[in-house]
Amino acid sequence: MSHSYCRKVIDLLEMIKFSHTVFAFPFALMGAVLASMTSGTVPTVMQLVWICVAMVGARTGAMGLNRVIDARIDAKNPRTSNRHIPAGKVRLFEAWLLIAGAFALMLVAAWQLNPLCLQLAPIAIVCLALYSYCKRFTALAHLVLGFCLAAAPVGAWIALRGDIGWPVVVLGFAVLFWVAGFDIFYALQDVDYDQMHGLHSIPSRYGIKRAFQAARAFHLIMLMLLVILAFAPGLGWIYLTGVAVVGLLLIYEHRLVHPDDLSRLNAAFFNMNGYISITIFSFTLLDALF
Repeated sequence: MSHSYCRKVIDLLEMIKFSHTVFAFPFALMGAVLASMTSGTVPTVMQLVWICVAMVGARTGAMGLNRVIDARIDAKNPRTSNRHIPAGKVRLFEAWLLIAGAFALMLVAAWQLNPLCLQLAPIAIVCLALYSYCKRFTALAHLVLGFCLAAAPVGAWIALRGDIGWPVVVLGFAVLFWVAGFDIFYALQDVDYDQMHGLHSIPSRYGIKRAFQAARAFHLIMLMLLVILAFAPGLGWIYLTGVAVVGLLLIYEHRLVHPDDLSRLNAAFFNMNGYISITIFSFTLLDALF
């Protein structure tokens, strides 16, 4: 019985790609660091704990919703037909239980942080649910996903300060364009399928070459926004060194994939984006400390 329970937990975590939380998690903590630096206060341990709980709950619920809403599409796509719901490893009611529990956890965390967080939490859930439907009617779904992940640093800032300031807005837009850029790469895997079934993405609508151009433009905008963020109180040369490293990582990421060769796409998507988020957070934290 215990083995069966553990197997089910593992299946649920694999279904939502729990390990990919690393993409947004460092940016949430970066938002907390910026809030602390600009306010001159140090967050309590419990504030950080509840910020982490809120972010994990939001991402878990969002990914669960995406898997449920896209279950029929995933079943027809050869690349995704072995995902947990189409393959029968996770039943729909089990996925819905995970979603309900995750969003409930997010709401509890928001309640523990401050009233503004609690007021904004339902709006965040609506936005997270909306993303899963976007590819049915717009090629800008990549930007909607970026907007959803941009909520991580903004939410952490609000949790600590109870307001919204320009540094976290700039950081939020940087995250938006970073996510949109790498999500375009991810969508390259399904260009033919999306075109055949009327699903929308920048690659399926504008072609692979233009999709690469859009991804490069989005990541260039991200870097420009990170440079602008250097004018925030407390940030200096250590942070800018981190931005330079992120720039090099992005260049390497874009060299991994080519319009005529997508064989290293997974390395570009999964590995490099984890390195990028951890790098910029680490250098921001170092700048705050030293």
